[in-house]
Amino acid sequence: MPDTPGKPYRHGLIVGKFAPLHRGHMLVLDRALAECERVSVWVYSRPDFPDMPSPLRRNWLRALYPARLFPGLELLPDAPNPPLNTEPDEVHRAYVRSVLDGWGVHPDAVYTSEEYGEAFAASLGATHVCVDRARVVVPVSGTALRADIHSLRHFLDPLVYAHFVRRVVILGAESTGKSTLTQALGESFNTAWVREYGRDVYERENGALTLEHFLEIARGHRALENEAMTSPGVHRWVFSDTDAATTLMWSYLLTGTARPELHALADDCRTRYAHVFLCDTDLPHEQDGWRANTEVRGVQQAFIRQDLASRGVPYTVVRGTVSERVAQVQAALKAYGGA
Repeated sequence: MPDTPGKPYRHGLIVGKFAPLHRGHMLVLDRALAECERVSVWVYSRPDFPDMPSPLRRNWLRALYPARLFPGLELLPDAPNPPLNTEPDEVHRAYVRSVLDGWGVHPDAVYTSEEYGEAFAASLGATHVCVDRARVVVPVSGTALRADIHSLRHFLDPLVYAHFVRRVVILGAESTGKSTLTQALGESFNTAWVREYGRDVYERENGALTLEHFLEIARGHRALENEAMTSPGVHRWVFSDTDAATTLMWSYLLTGTARPELHALADDCRTRYAHVFLCDTDLPHEQDGWRANTEVRGVQQAFIRQDLASRGVPYTVVRGTVSERVAQVQAALKAYGGA
């Protein structure tokens, strides 16, 4: 019998792939937490999912159900040599029973939304609690999500969906149209976009930037990108105006050196972005009171190209009007894997 008044079960168990963790899983978990003194969750699949391995899936649970708020929740570790997902149910039941016995986990309730739940619970000597078996409350499955994650993203918490969002960075020297293009891409793709944080700091400090300011710019811009990944309107891509490697260039141009931490953030740009677009210098140079002249723009552009080549970062040059550049980005991202 449970020790907590009002809770019918002492120990609940949930076993699943959680690939990805969706609101249907959360419905089951919320029910178990409401009815059990203790809930054990086992993230379990073989083969595992290369793009979302079990530690990541456990971390989603850990982030959405933090221990300080859900002290009764226990996330079980990976177990050795699980049977393949295609093995018969009785093989899985025997394996789970053996592993749980070894861990000393003996639930008196098993929570599922699956047809196999009744026999699974019985094999453990536990009561089966079926939650939304017909998928009426949350009409989705992990299989459906894996097939079309972006169209069904509303069934995911933003923290989970962020894993499937890809960053795209727009680079270019001064007055190459990258800020305008970044915003236009966000609007065209109906998703989040990130302004150039360095411009905010540059104007705030009236152009008098120190080494610390450039590190602040890189860190602040990175924070804005991370924030955009979980923003309510994000869809498939986040477009970002400038990266830390460009900030590193500006640190050297204006101060002659850069902090080691800024170098590390610039190095991370090699893999941080799914695609890099470089705005060409074919647009007329516009002086806004902060920019240098056309000749300096050419030098800046050469530095950016050299940095991309040195780091081995592939990129696509975009030219023409804003609408033409948007179309070029759309074509490149469609070829990459979806637009």
